[in-house]
Amino acid sequence: MAKTSKVKKKVVKAKNKTASKNKTKTAAKTSTVKTTVAKTKETIKGPIKISKTYIPKDTEKYMCEKHKVFFRMKLQEWKKDLVKANNEALYNGSLDDNSISADIVDQASSYTDKNVEMKAINRQIKLISEIDKALARIREDTYGYCLDTAEPIGLKRLMARPVAKYTIAAQEKHEKDEKVHADD
Repeated sequence: MAKTSKVKKKVVKAKNKTASKNKTKTAAKTSTVKTTVAKTKETIKGPIKISKTYIPKDTEKYMCEKHKVFFRMKLQEWKKDLVKANNEALYNGSLDDNSISADIVDQASSYTDKNVEMKAINRQIKLISEIDKALARIREDTYGYCLDTAEPIGLKRLMARPVAKYTIAAQEKHEKDEKVHADD
């Protein structure tokens, strides 16, 4: 009889192991379902809407959804204005091409004006590129944090320069490094 009781104990232990594995699988399925439900609830809420007069506050959690929506709207509006201004400048600049003056001084002045205008347009095109990069950082949830140190850039700095990539200290370091390399 001693042999039979040993066999029964082994069988009982095997059942317990199977039961614990099933509990683990059930718990994993439950947590997956809970995560899916939580994600579904987030998508049901839809995009966060803010008023046009909303201004991010320091009392709110840094780079919360309201902040991201605010800066996304601000960057998109800025980009739209720059594109519109560039299109107008290019269109109006092409109209002036027909007036060729016989006076050399007038031609030189016109050439200089067009040069300055094209440099301004090039700067704006670079700025549009920076805006696109900032919008990409918002989508990636890295917007508002320094690319070097990963520290918060700060709301005041982002309000003044929405395309800022670095904290003030990191930006100063970059500018110093650029100056050193420019002198070489």
